[in-house]
Amino acid sequence: MGLQITHLGSGSRGNSTLLESDSCKVLIDCGFSLKQTEKRLTTIKIEPSSIDAIFITHHHGDHSKSALKASQKWGSNLYCNIETAIKMGWNPMSDCKTFGNLERIDINNEISVLPIPIPHDDAENIALIVSNGDGNRAGFVTDLGEATVELKRHLKGCVHISIEANYDHQKLMQGPYPDSLKRRITGRGGHLSNSQTAEILNEIMNPQLRTIVLCHLSDKNNAPHLAESEVLMRIGDEFKGMIFISEQSGPEFKIMIGGEKISSRINKEINDP
Repeated sequence: MGLQITHLGSGSRGNSTLLESDSCKVLIDCGFSLKQTEKRLTTIKIEPSSIDAIFITHHHGDHSKSALKASQKWGSNLYCNIETAIKMGWNPMSDCKTFGNLERIDINNEISVLPIPIPHDDAENIALIVSNGDGNRAGFVTDLGEATVELKRHLKGCVHISIEANYDHQKLMQGPYPDSLKRRITGRGGHLSNSQTAEILNEIMNPQLRTIVLCHLSDKNNAPHLAESEVLMRIGDEFKGMIFISEQSGPEFKIMIGGEKISSRINKEINDP
């Protein structure tokens, strides 16, 4: 029983990731327009109405934009914590199902999800640790200024990690953003730099880790080659797996967990929203 991971796209203009087991499909975040989300799903031959559940990590629009509309149109269960529901104006009794931190949610016997609290500006943000029926775990982490001890403890057993590498520190400091925004981005509630992400991955490295996806890269303050080279330089020869970059214009690749094949490329033509 495997788990397939497809980043539909990642960045400041929208984020969404599809998880597929044999009999279950789950979206992590739904930050594109409904039309664009459906287009990206159908590009990889996924019928939107087949989505069983949508998990929203926090209320910011690039993660939650069309979540309620999508869940209502597709008949999918919408999950978030109570703070996110309140900030989105969702009724926790009828619009969505709420959960607490570290409360495991079983979608079925093939996918379970564990929310881990992480610090982010004006948001009760969570990372997600997803387990499949074989016991393999995958971590999904974006929008945080630093990794907590608890988060790193849960990431250590993962065979796959999708984690943000939002900015290159030098590009950010030399760029056009006002100092107040630079301080916000680099603060505890901001985002992870390439070097911070590299250090986290180095700390939690384990022999079972097969795939890493670097995501939520800033268009203005980062570049894929900078993020990848920083991570590779830090984790060195200990990592024997593969690194991928999720960009705004996804989906570009599919990652397989629990099988011999690790990944496949996606041929598609998508216009951004």
